[in-house]
Amino acid sequence: MENIRLWENEIPFYNEKFQNEYNENTASIDAYTIKDGKKHSAVVICPGGGYNHRAVHEGKNVALWLNSCSINAFVVNYRVYPYKHPAGLSDAKRAVRYVRKNAEKFGIFDDKIGIMGFSAGAHLAGCVAQHYNEFEYYCDETDNISARPDMLCLCYPVVSLCEDYAHKGSGENLLDGNSDLSYKLSLEKNVSCDMPPTFIWHTFEDKSVSVINSLEMAESLKEKNIPFELHIFPQGRHGLGMAENINGARQWRSLFLNWLDIIGFIKK
Repeated sequence: MENIRLWENEIPFYNEKFQNEYNENTASIDAYTIKDGKKHSAVVICPGGGYNHRAVHEGKNVALWLNSCSINAFVVNYRVYPYKHPAGLSDAKRAVRYVRKNAEKFGIFDDKIGIMGFSAGAHLAGCVAQHYNEFEYYCDETDNISARPDMLCLCYPVVSLCEDYAHKGSGENLLDGNSDLSYKLSLEKNVSCDMPPTFIWHTFEDKSVSVINSLEMAESLKEKNIPFELHIFPQGRHGLGMAENINGARQWRSLFLNWLDIIGFIKK
């Protein structure tokens, strides 16, 4: 693993007062790359944590699993509360841009760079797919590169920030009382016609982030004719990560890999 700073000099929205344990060494990526002399697809990973921390079990182990499936992986150490929008979004978009800019160096197909996230991290990944050319902050030539991902994976996602089923904590940490942005940053309200193919999974038993989030997102994708695959598993609490010991939900990984093959994301 190699930790890489996303900005060498000026970091957008930087605040030296915010360097708590979850905002130290942020605005960086942990690169898990395959060094076999061949080119592979890549996935940028956004761990969850309600926008006030980053869940450890939704980062490194997911990246290592993707490596075992011949996919390069990059875990985003994005900024969380007391940082608020658009600091985290700028980090995640910069990660996609950095990977695409350095595709040759890392042995990556520059048109096979996807993004995935868990819980609030899934919300962040969705925001990258929807707002890849909005809320921009130009720093250097890397910011001229497209941040649009070629694939989106939403794992038990926080989707809405404005409806009754919204995850209140994520919205409060991200917006810090700025209700004017709650609609603009609700994924189900802002599906565009150029969003990438999307894979979604959730559990019916999730009591922290309602499964309605995923159902509403799927409906919005259908309305815009965006190809998607949706799986709702009957059992499992929120924050399952790899879901290794949960009957049913643990299938998400094999289903996801099969879907990647179907959409042509994995080049052979």
